[in-house]
Amino acid sequence: MFSPSPLSSPTGATLAIRLSPATGNAKGIVQINHGMAEHCGRYARFAAALNARGWHAIAHDHRGHGQTTAPDAPQGVFAASNGHDKVLEDCRAVNHHARKIWPNLPLVLFGHSMGSIIGLNYCIRHSDTIDGAVLWNSGADAGMLLSILVALLKIERMFKGSDVPSAIAAKLTFEAWNKAFAPNRTAFDWLSRDEAEVDRYVADPQCGFPCSSGLWLDLTQMIAAGASDRELARIRRDLPIYLLGGEADPCSDHGKAMLRLADRLRLIGATDLTVRTLPDTRHETLNEINRDEETALLCHWLEARFEK
Repeated sequence: MFSPSPLSSPTGATLAIRLSPATGNAKGIVQINHGMAEHCGRYARFAAALNARGWHAIAHDHRGHGQTTAPDAPQGVFAASNGHDKVLEDCRAVNHHARKIWPNLPLVLFGHSMGSIIGLNYCIRHSDTIDGAVLWNSGADAGMLLSILVALLKIERMFKGSDVPSAIAAKLTFEAWNKAFAPNRTAFDWLSRDEAEVDRYVADPQCGFPCSSGLWLDLTQMIAAGASDRELARIRRDLPIYLLGGEADPCSDHGKAMLRLADRLRLIGATDLTVRTLPDTRHETLNEINRDEETALLCHWLEARFEK
């Protein structure tokens, strides 16, 4: 199960999607959005846990990731232009596909890290097409640091082009985050306390690759939208939202970015909002040593809202 198959997107991409049906009577659908420099195949264990609790799972590789292909999206690139729009349209195509093969069921959008930034932007544009959102482990904050990053990325793009891996972004993010765990065993110690999971990530040729300045600029546009009260106000107020961050995760400012997002969502009137931070937990909750507990708690959250 959970092997890839192709789905044509209106954007021109051929999306590598993975389906995993529920065991027994289905309660709903979870649509999974993976993070940066990884792929949806890494979510097979999560999908199996959802299936065992009665939830269908569907996931796809984003543009520039995994086995998805597009004429303007080599590895580490969303698109030659308007990449953020195309990524969101791809997500909508997967949503439509899931609704077609599993009709009349609630659909909850799950996103990890970059996938949660994409997920939040999907909520802004298309909250009428989903029944809930689970957004974990991101740093969707605007401000001076984001402005500086955007300025540096634009300078880098000017000299190197938009499809060249960004050395600046790598130094300011992945490399800087890993320094918090010195002395380092690997370049990705910040992902998890589970060394076997980190080693699997390092050994995977479809993980850990550098992303282009163009992709990073697309991502900063989505971060800015997620930090805008005016944009957040487009989300329907009754959408159930579950935010989570690790207190040892530098990407989410040790979980504080998720708390700040929760505050902004409360201000726009969100009526069903859950937010939690996890002590000692690093970036990849689903690959952390407490993953089983957190997956079970997520299933409880889903069942409390959607089980008939």
